[in-house]
Amino acid sequence: MVTWNEAASREEGVAQARALFTQTFGYEPEGIWSAPGRVNVIGEHVDYNGGPCLPIALPHRAYVAVARREDRTVRLVSPQTQEEVDVLDLDRVAPRGQEGEVKNWAAYLVGVAWALEQAGYGPLPGYDVALWNCVPRGGGLSSSAALECSMAVALDELAGCGLAGSADTPKEEGRKILVDACRRAENEIAGANTGGLDQTASLRCTHGHALELDCLDMSATPIPFDLAAQNLELLVIDTRAKHSLNDGQYAARRADCEEAARILGVDLLVCVKDLESALEALNEERLRMRVRHVVSEIARTRAFVDLLKEGSLEGERLKVAGALLTDSHDSLRQDYEVTCPELDVAVDAALAAGAYGARMTGGGFGGSAIALVDAGSGGGVAEAVAAAFEREGFMEPHFMIAVPEGPAGREA
Repeated sequence: MVTWNEAASREEGVAQARALFTQTFGYEPEGIWSAPGRVNVIGEHVDYNGGPCLPIALPHRAYVAVARREDRTVRLVSPQTQEEVDVLDLDRVAPRGQEGEVKNWAAYLVGVAWALEQAGYGPLPGYDVALWNCVPRGGGLSSSAALECSMAVALDELAGCGLAGSADTPKEEGRKILVDACRRAENEIAGANTGGLDQTASLRCTHGHALELDCLDMSATPIPFDLAAQNLELLVIDTRAKHSLNDGQYAARRADCEEAARILGVDLLVCVKDLESALEALNEERLRMRVRHVVSEIARTRAFVDLLKEGSLEGERLKVAGALLTDSHDSLRQDYEVTCPELDVAVDAALAAGAYGARMTGGGFGGSAIALVDAGSGGGVAEAVAAAFEREGFMEPHFMIAVPEGPAGREA
């Protein structure tokens, strides 16, 4: 028996968020906004090194029903917390580790308001918020970025900042500003030292496309990614293994990269042009491993994007695309050391069941893997992965088919 994690329809998300708001606060919200989770097709742990990434937005979204208040109080509720509404004061919000730090999921929502004010967009009003989220939590699919970005477009409209535009006609420069605010919320208020990949995907991806994101200058180019038209599909395997980006492991990898860049005399590892010379210049094997992954992953990502631009993934192009995905996982497993037994078993089982390529996606240490498979074969591959998990005594994995969706915006 395979468990599929289906996305809620937009109508259901809106209805759930509105109902929770009115039930909790006793009046109607001013509007409802949403933002998607994401899958990164390839380009892992290179965003904070200035490299290219290739995310798509998922149909799974976080929905926020919001209304302004006359004071600086923020009241937050979700289905998990409706017995106890979180109440915070915008004047007392502070970064992690300081007096006024915000705990748990509230950090993502309140952190965006704090970051916007830090960037000069304020003072903002207080607000009441009801959150309803169908992005799997802890699955490495950027549920935190979905929370941040849904809140960002809501605050942008309610406070009259005018940065986002609509989902159909987005303002790219304004959305870059919102990406930075959401990233600061995650880094400084929630305490996860991530790059801007997740927030950019949630705010700037478009329907039917992957986003070629250059993290050196944050320029983004939509690349057609209609796998169904090529008789393919992208299976997402949520291992349900514990996944957290603020437990120190993610920060340690980033620190390794920064130390290696300092020794090599470059600002970011994307500036490394000769991998062999760089490896010879590093004395510590740990740093050599990190650099080898980052530089090779940058090359793999550029090669994968070139394949998409050349034409349909079929024949030799499909074979090479699959190999690039699998090589990415091997590098993340061996050189970057961010996989886990569940991720490795998921990838190996998917490949054995006929996937063209498979890899972990997201920060690692748990979370999800993806597999590029023939259209209609995702169910069979999922069954093979589930059987492998059962043999290993792992928690039952969940599955979805990833279809590229649109960015954060107003729903109602």
